[in-house]
Amino acid sequence: MKKRATELTGVKEIARRANVSIATVDRVIHNRKGVSAETKEKINKLIEELNYKPNLLAQRLASRKVLHLATLIPESSKETSFWDAPLKGIEQAGAEIEQFGIVLDKYFYDQNSIESFVKQTKVILDSLPDGVLFGPSFIEESVTFTDKCQELGIPYVLIDSDLPNKSSLSYIGPNLYHSGYMGGHLISYLTRNNDKVLVVNISKEIDNQHHLLKKEEGLRAYFKDHNLKGNIIKLDIKDVADKSIEKSISKAFEDSTDIQVVFVTNSRVFKVAHFVEKSKKDVILIGYDFLAENVDYLKRGVIDFLICQKPKQQAYRGVMSLYQHLAFGTPVEKIYFMPIDILTKENADFYRN
Repeated sequence: MKKRATELTGVKEIARRANVSIATVDRVIHNRKGVSAETKEKINKLIEELNYKPNLLAQRLASRKVLHLATLIPESSKETSFWDAPLKGIEQAGAEIEQFGIVLDKYFYDQNSIESFVKQTKVILDSLPDGVLFGPSFIEESVTFTDKCQELGIPYVLIDSDLPNKSSLSYIGPNLYHSGYMGGHLISYLTRNNDKVLVVNISKEIDNQHHLLKKEEGLRAYFKDHNLKGNIIKLDIKDVADKSIEKSISKAFEDSTDIQVVFVTNSRVFKVAHFVEKSKKDVILIGYDFLAENVDYLKRGVIDFLICQKPKQQAYRGVMSLYQHLAFGTPVEKIYFMPIDILTKENADFYRN
């Protein structure tokens, strides 16, 4: 109540000094017609002189306009619980803004199914939301979706993985290339020339997984830029079943008995850790993301390093950016890179997603 009273006093004072009605000041503040250029200029000078700032939140509540936001992320599965963290971020943001006339509709797709993704994008487009937040997994289909959003005038925010050359309102997430590049830097401290590094991509749709390929590209670039002679071996695993992953990893070690480092480009590193522990392989294991199953292997010394980039904060910030942009016209950073954190068993207990 005190802030509201202060605001009314400000408007009244501007009206008094300009010798106009409060309604005229209100028209100028909200850029409505019906005010002469001379009066408008006088009022704007007084607004600047008095450093008057309208209560945007009060205006938002008074408008009573309901905004519909849609979020689209992969569903968590028994394969990986990575998307639990972004979902928590979405739910936290939703709980904070629902009282201001925001409806947040959550949609999920199977990360191993393009058809599932396409189906959900059609449902979202049919609902014509005011804004969309989503985590893309399939490049071609995601581009089609964003093109349609742009055609319909629906702003969208990307998290976890960017789409090259697209007109998103914002991308909030890791710099994928530099994440892989940093992985290469880390590996350089742990290996000698000619040591073998096994890069493992685990995904049913590897060729369509932009974020995995950019990390691998970054790692290779570090080796090239620093003239490292390490031998990088690539292993793509498209069958994500546990037995298939174990079989593929086992064959890689049979074919190359002197692998020193294994670098897994996504959160499924715990599946590789299961094999490493079971087979008692003496290798350095590096992977991604602060998952309970990954942290468990980290604390047991099977995984040596986890690279983490705060997925919960990505989603929270993404929803809030959409809300502030749509409700108040607040400028949004086009690109907001999350920090690249390296976890070991010594600091994992103190990390917050």
